[in-house]
Amino acid sequence: MPLNQAFGWIWVLAGFLSGLLLGLRFHEDSWWGGYTSLQRRLIRLGHISFIGLGFLNILFALSTPRLRLDLPWLSVASWCLVAGGVTMPACCGVMAWRPALHKIFAVPVVALLVGVGVIVAGVLRS
Repeated sequence: MPLNQAFGWIWVLAGFLSGLLLGLRFHEDSWWGGYTSLQRRLIRLGHISFIGLGFLNILFALSTPRLRLDLPWLSVASWCLVAGGVTMPACCGVMAWRPALHKIFAVPVVALLVGVGVIVAGVLRS
């Protein structure tokens, strides 16, 4: 799907840019509570989720011709992958700011589970 391919490449770029910004201070031992602090781990997770979920969207876009799914199901998978891609780094950032909001991780996880579940069904049908 063209949406997922464009979104995926934009998200990979966002991951590289966020890595550049994080890399400006990574050498400071106490930055954001130190290397093993929850805040710093969540920010790193958000940074890498841009890249990983960008690649997942690109892979989906390249796989759609071989999936045996009707257009409505392809749309569900497409939008779930985009929603998961948008909300995962956002949730990581929010949780780094307010750890008590950890339950918001259900939003990207459910979106990605539904999207990938639909894709797996399409793979198994082919």
